[in-house]
Amino acid sequence: MARSRTIRVKIVGLLLVPLVSMVTLWVIIVAVTAGESLELRSYKERWTNLRLPASKLISELQRERLSSASLVVDRATADEQAAAYTQRARTDTARERFRQLSELSRGSSTPAVRTEIDTVLTQLAHLEGIRGEIDAGLSPILPTIEAYNAISDALFGLQRSVALIDDIPIYEQSRLVINLGYAKELLTREQAIAVGDPGEEERKLFTQLVGNRRFLIDQALAELDAPLREIQVGIITSPAYQRLRIMEEQIIAGHAPADWPTASDALATTIQEAQNSASILLSERAEPVADAVLVRALVLAGTGLVVVVVSIVISLRMGNRLSRELGTLRQAALEVAESRLPQVVRKLRQGEEVEVPALTVPGRTAEIQDVGKAFATVQQTAVEAAVGEAKLRAGVGQVFRNLARRSQTLLHRQRIQLDGMQRTATDPQALDDLFRLDHLTTRMRRHAEGLIILSGAVPGRGWRKPVPLHDVVRGASAEVEDYTRVSVSPMPDHSLAGPVVGDVIHLIAELIENATVFSPPHTAVTVRGELAAHGFAIEVEDRGLGLSEEELADLNERLANPPEFDLADSDRLGLFVVARLAARHDIRVTLRGSPYGGTTAIVLIPGELVSERTSSEEESDAPQEHDPEPARRMRVVTSD
Repeated sequence: MARSRTIRVKIVGLLLVPLVSMVTLWVIIVAVTAGESLELRSYKERWTNLRLPASKLISELQRERLSSASLVVDRATADEQAAAYTQRARTDTARERFRQLSELSRGSSTPAVRTEIDTVLTQLAHLEGIRGEIDAGLSPILPTIEAYNAISDALFGLQRSVALIDDIPIYEQSRLVINLGYAKELLTREQAIAVGDPGEEERKLFTQLVGNRRFLIDQALAELDAPLREIQVGIITSPAYQRLRIMEEQIIAGHAPADWPTASDALATTIQEAQNSASILLSERAEPVADAVLVRALVLAGTGLVVVVVSIVISLRMGNRLSRELGTLRQAALEVAESRLPQVVRKLRQGEEVEVPALTVPGRTAEIQDVGKAFATVQQTAVEAAVGEAKLRAGVGQVFRNLARRSQTLLHRQRIQLDGMQRTATDPQALDDLFRLDHLTTRMRRHAEGLIILSGAVPGRGWRKPVPLHDVVRGASAEVEDYTRVSVSPMPDHSLAGPVVGDVIHLIAELIENATVFSPPHTAVTVRGELAAHGFAIEVEDRGLGLSEEELADLNERLANPPEFDLADSDRLGLFVVARLAARHDIRVTLRGSPYGGTTAIVLIPGELVSERTSSEEESDAPQEHDPEPARRMRVVTSD
C-alpha cells in the first residue's frame, strides 16, 4: 500500500510545479541574456586571438604570393630572390603565431570556428610543398597563385565565422569590412597575375578579379554606416585609386604600365591601414553593446527574481492558510469521530442526557466552510441516530424485563403448585415426573433471568449467607437439561458470598449447558474447582470437537470486554449473558483447549467473594427481594 501524504505536502507539491517552472524560466532568460553579453564581450577576445593573427598572416601570404610569382616568371634578380626568402621567413613567423593563438582559442570557440581553424591549419601544411615546387621550377604561375589563393580563402572563411555575433548591426558591418578586406585580397591577386608580361589566359583571370573587386567595394560602400564609410570613401575618391583603375584597364587591353607594381602596392598598403582602423572601430563598438546587454540582463534578472520571490511568498502564505484551514477541519472531524460521538453514545447507553455543542470550523474558503457545515449536519444526524438507537435499546430492554417478570411470576406460581403436588404425591412414577417438571421449570426460570440480564437489570434471586461452592456448582448443573452427563468433582470446603450466589449459579449453568450442547451425547462434562492464588477457580471441561485458535481468541475477547447486545447475534446468547455476569462481579472467564480435544472454561472468582466455611454456617437461605419464592431448600438433581 502506498504511503499516505499529508495535505500540506500535496499543497506544497501543487504549488511547487508552477514555482519551479517560473524559476526555471527565469534562469533560462537570465542565462540567455547573460550569454549574449558574454558573447559580445568575447568578440574582442576572438578578434585579438584569431582575426588579428589571421589578417597578419593574410598580409604576409599576399606578399609571399607576389614574390613567388616573380620567381616563377624567371625574371627575378638575386636581390628579388633574397627578398622572397626573407618574406617566407616573415610568413612562417606569422603562421606560427597564428597556430599558437588558435590553439589557445580552440576551447572557447564554437564548433563552426573550430572546423574553420582545422581547415586553415590543413591548408597551411601545404605551404612547404608549394614553395618546393616553386624552387624546383615545377609550378607555372597560375597554379602557384591558385595554391596561395586556397590558403587565403581558408583564412577569410575563418574570419567570417569569427565575425558571427548575436548583435545583428555589428555582424552586418563586420561582414562588410571583411568583404572590403577580400577586395584588397583580390587586388593583391591582380598584382601577382600582372607580374611580367601576362598572356591571354592571365588577362582573362585579371579581368574577373577586377570586376569582382569593384563589385565588392560598391556593394560594401552602399551598406556601410557613416563612420566606416568615411574611411573607405577617402580611398575610393583619391587620385591614386583613380590612377589604379586606369592602369587596370590598360593591363586588360594588353599594355601593362611600368609603374603598376609601385602604384598598386602603395594602394594596397593604404587599403590595409583602412581595414585595420575599421576592425578596431568594430571591436570597440561591441563593448558598450555588451555592457548594455549585461545591464539589461541584470535588470531583467533582478525583476524576475523579485517576481519569483513575491510569487513564492504569496503561494506559501496561501498554501499555509489553506493547510491550516484543512488541518482545523481535519481536527474537528477527528474530534467528532473519536471523541464527541463516542462520548454521546456512551452517555446515551448509560441513560444520561446529552447536550452536543455545535460544530464550528473557522475558515475563509467557501468549500471548507461547506464541509464544516456538512460535518455539523453529520454530527447532528449521528446524535439523533444514537438517541434513536438508545431509545430502541431501552425499549427492547423494557420488553425483555416485562416478558421476564411475567414469566417469572407464572413460573413462581407453577413451582408453588409443583411443590404442593410433590408433597402429596405417593406414586414413585408420578413423583419422578413431577421432579422432571420441576427441573424444566428451573431451566425456564434461568432463561427468564437471562432476559433480565440482557435488559441491563439485576435478577432478584439471591442469598443472605454464604453458600458452599460445591453446592453452588451442583445447583448450576441441576439447571441444565442434560444434567445426567455432568460430573461434579469434590471441592475444597469454601463458601461463596450470598449476594453473588444467584449470578454465579447462572454463569456456571450457562457454561455447563454450552459444554453439553457442543459435545457428543455419550461424553461426560467434568466440573471441578480448587483454590487459586487470586481466588477460587472452577473448570468446566467437555470432550467435544473444540474450537480453533481464532475462535478462542474472539470468544475470550468478548468475555473480557462484553460488547453491546446485538439482537442479530442470538446464537451466542449464553456467552453474552456469561460476559455480563462476569463483568458485574469482576469474575474472569477464559476459554482454552482441552487435552481431550474439547474446550475448557475456567471461571476465576475473586478472593474477596470466597471465604473458608465454618461449622456455624448453614446452607444458603431461600431467595429473596425480587424473587418471591417461599423459603425452601435448594433442590439438586444429580445423575444416577
